[in-house]
Amino acid sequence: MTNYDLIATAAMGMEALVAKEVRALGYQCEVENGRISFKGDESAIARCNLWLRTAERIKIKVGEFKATSFDELFEKTKALPWERFLPENAEFPVSGKSVKSKLFSISDCQAIVKKAIVERLKSQYKKTTWFEENGSFFKIEVSLHKDIALLTIDTGGALHKRGYRVSQGEAPLRETMAAALVMLTNWHPDKPFVDPFCGSGTIPIEAALIGQNIAPGFNRDFVSESWDWMDAKVWEQARAEAEDLANYDQPLDITGSDIDHRLVKIAQENASEAGFGDVITFKQMQVKDFTTRKEYGVIVGNPPYGERLGEKEAVREMYREMGQAFASLDTWSIYILTSEEEFETYYGKKATKKRKLFNGFIRTDYYQYWGKRPPREK
Repeated sequence: MTNYDLIATAAMGMEALVAKEVRALGYQCEVENGRISFKGDESAIARCNLWLRTAERIKIKVGEFKATSFDELFEKTKALPWERFLPENAEFPVSGKSVKSKLFSISDCQAIVKKAIVERLKSQYKKTTWFEENGSFFKIEVSLHKDIALLTIDTGGALHKRGYRVSQGEAPLRETMAAALVMLTNWHPDKPFVDPFCGSGTIPIEAALIGQNIAPGFNRDFVSESWDWMDAKVWEQARAEAEDLANYDQPLDITGSDIDHRLVKIAQENASEAGFGDVITFKQMQVKDFTTRKEYGVIVGNPPYGERLGEKEAVREMYREMGQAFASLDTWSIYILTSEEEFETYYGKKATKKRKLFNGFIRTDYYQYWGKRPPREK
């Protein structure tokens, strides 16, 4: 097998979590803003696409160089070994982005990179004219940052698309973000888990996947499965490993509730699609009505933020009611994600810890309230 320079992209604030996952799969890595770099073979490409819960994409780094002129971008792109990845009939659209760079016209950069790759492949495959792009799909990106061009090939597509979402609400939480919220808690599969703002069920479903150690990409396809240099056996072995490591018999106590009965129905449908129809309990309920006799559980909530005009005061009142409802849960650990900077004031209690995270482009804080630890068994 060949070793490749691989990149796992991460949302802002999630880099350390993605790096932890990459290392858990056995790969040494370096952490930078928005990306985790590591080396791995074809097996690493398959395993990372299947297993990484918090990464956005897995890309192959083809090359990285300084480019301050279009000529320089063309020549340095053409010098890269594209034939190592692309067959002569490859379909390869080029996307792009540019930040703080002299080459700021994205459409021009895309066109130049495409032309340079075509010229390289024509010479390598001994073609005088270009050919039909009717083969395997390779999504290429040119990303310019401070005049450094990074050229990558996406191996799997958007990893947050797990394949279980039948439908969703207005502002759904990304599956990768939901997984991160669960992984940043002290929850174990033998403890109760509650999401009192479950929406379309993403957080409870991700908790169930984590609880039973099911690879998040197990039920979906990846673009690199069709590449001729990715042996089908590599994918078969990676999927077999995921099947062996899954613990479908692990009992779970996971509940999701929401004030909107339509969202509760959607959550139930999504959970069934994910294979958790009989595992997760969903019900319609307001957070102020939450009560439980269970102990040492974990609550993870992504409540409304009140971003729209006129909603702010209603949301703040809901935070007050939530604080009152949760006040007696001294053995429970509670984790709330919100953009409300005065959340602790309305909730009525200072957080044990808070962590800055970005939900899409919204800057949020993840407020953590740690409950009492269970007594040690003698």
